Amino acid sequence: MDGVAKKMLHVDLSAGKVGLHDPGETSYRLFLGGFGLGAKLAWDHIPKGADPLGGENTLVVTPGLLTGTGIPTASKTTFVFRSPLTGTLGRSVAGAWLGVALRRAGLDAILITGKSAQPAVLVIEDGQARIEDARDLWGLDTWATGKAVQEKYGKDFRTAVIGPAGERLSKIATIECDGRQAGRGGGGAVMGAKLLKAIVVKGTGPVPMHDPGKIKELQKKWNEVIRDHPATREDMGYGTGEFLDWVNRAVGVFPSRNWQWGYFKSAYEKVKDGRIELDPYHWVPKYSAKNVACPFCTKPCGKWFVIKEGKYAGTEVDGPEYETLYSLGGAPEISSIEAVAKANEICDKLGIDTISAGVTVAWAMEAVERGLLKVSDLDGLELRFGAEEAFLTALERMGKKEGKVGELLGDGVKAAVEKLGKGKEFAIHIKGMELPAYDVRGSKGVALAFAAAFRGGDHLTACAYGLEYGGKWWKFVADRHSLKGKGFQIKLLEDLMALYDTLGICKFSRHIFFLEGLPQMVAAQTGVELAAAELLTVGERVYNLARAFNVREGFARKDDHLPARAMRDPIPEGPSAGDRIRAEELEALLDDYYEARGWSREGVPLAARLVSLDLGEVGGV
Repeated sequence: MDGVAKKMLHVDLSAGKVGLHDPGETSYRLFLGGFGLGAKLAWDHIPKGADPLGGENTLVVTPGLLTGTGIPTASKTTFVFRSPLTGTLGRSVAGAWLGVALRRAGLDAILITGKSAQPAVLVIEDGQARIEDARDLWGLDTWATGKAVQEKYGKDFRTAVIGPAGERLSKIATIECDGRQAGRGGGGAVMGAKLLKAIVVKGTGPVPMHDPGKIKELQKKWNEVIRDHPATREDMGYGTGEFLDWVNRAVGVFPSRNWQWGYFKSAYEKVKDGRIELDPYHWVPKYSAKNVACPFCTKPCGKWFVIKEGKYAGTEVDGPEYETLYSLGGAPEISSIEAVAKANEICDKLGIDTISAGVTVAWAMEAVERGLLKVSDLDGLELRFGAEEAFLTALERMGKKEGKVGELLGDGVKAAVEKLGKGKEFAIHIKGMELPAYDVRGSKGVALAFAAAFRGGDHLTACAYGLEYGGKWWKFVADRHSLKGKGFQIKLLEDLMALYDTLGICKFSRHIFFLEGLPQMVAAQTGVELAAAELLTVGERVYNLARAFNVREGFARKDDHLPARAMRDPIPEGPSAGDRIRAEELEALLDDYYEARGWSREGVPLAARLVSLDLGEVGGV
């Protein structure tokens, strides 16, 4: 197979050694690259029962198969590890120049094992690697670290760094990649546990391609399609939050006040019939200084947000993205866009996931409201819904793991419930991962996708929200209130999204490329002709391997759950008023899904299905 370097860098931090290895032709043929290759390497190198914060956990970094080729939106790099937040297989993805640099340096993957004796930086320069002392960087925030390493090694080096949260082993710590975050699952804590402060990469060679001429043709073709696509105007004009008003007022599934509401009730009551401050149609004209793009993206959806005056003057941040408008806005009932942007900046600099952080603080606010937490439990903070200053202070202390607030909330909501011994019934997480900005009560398919997702409560494992809320997508038509056909739909969506992560293509392109556009790209890159169905099988193989990893670690049907609030409390008001997921509905959805997947009723992949996917060695029942 062409289009790959057939080289993986193995870094043993405990021994202070680096070496090059070939993952093998079979691994490339079956898993291609990106998340696929990362999942395979994680399965092979993370032992059963590995402590996520121990030296035996392995961090795998894999750029997508098409990353760096110039195919538009093919920018993604995947970090794979055993998650300290959930205990599951962790997958965290960033649209990062790091992956492009790795491919130009002649590497398909980095495999990092062990633990350094002192803070370290991994330096990679055109395939040559070394481990250097990083004690001068320890304690710096992510932005200061990125600046310092580029000053030390050169601006042509691309970076992946951690901040104070990763150093202090926060289970919601992120990995910062030149302004983009690999945010979910605690990858920053995995780096911190290894005392690995930064990875810096310089690559000056060409990205391997089977047919560069054909790749160039495809670049031109798809750039023209993207240019003329109606979604491009909205994405470039208003970013990922452009549909916020529709999700609130038309669908009623924007969870707010720690999921007590299905739309941001108090914010809309303030403006009557107008747009709320969090709506990009309101804030983009005033605060957006420029668009921000991932590598090789021709429809940039990032917005550089700048506050020039007032109490938050000087705040600058890439965002806030749609998920962040929910987690740092709707969930804690913060209606000021300037406060949300400041909160976003705090999280990015300290290196904590905005979704997990905001949802965790919202839980604490409800605990205060219910009398389960007192001001004295929170370092004197009056942590109540809508309290901007207390909210921002709480985020600072979480990111630094400081005081009672940092101790209680710094590892996410599941850990907070366990420490307090109360509040489980209104904790919003699945498998330990805090839920993103889609109220599952208003959609049976989204509920199933979140419950079954291998890394925990997650919208990107299946991207089912587009189909469910819009009612149709690609070849599917869906009724979000119906149970019918959800198992197969979610299964296929998961397989397709796993393929996207394997190729390194942005999922915001899924309504442009669809599945049919991918075979030509793969053939031009690798020289291997794979039909659309064969590529979809690659995604299915990767997803089954991720599930097998979780099964090996003791996960089963009982862990494919929903938050108690989603099953007990109907959405009280709005377009989805009265909706919830009943226990018997979830059980029926899981039965349908497991059958579609070829798994047992306990959610364990059957041996026959694994053999059919060339995964016979992983077991099954």
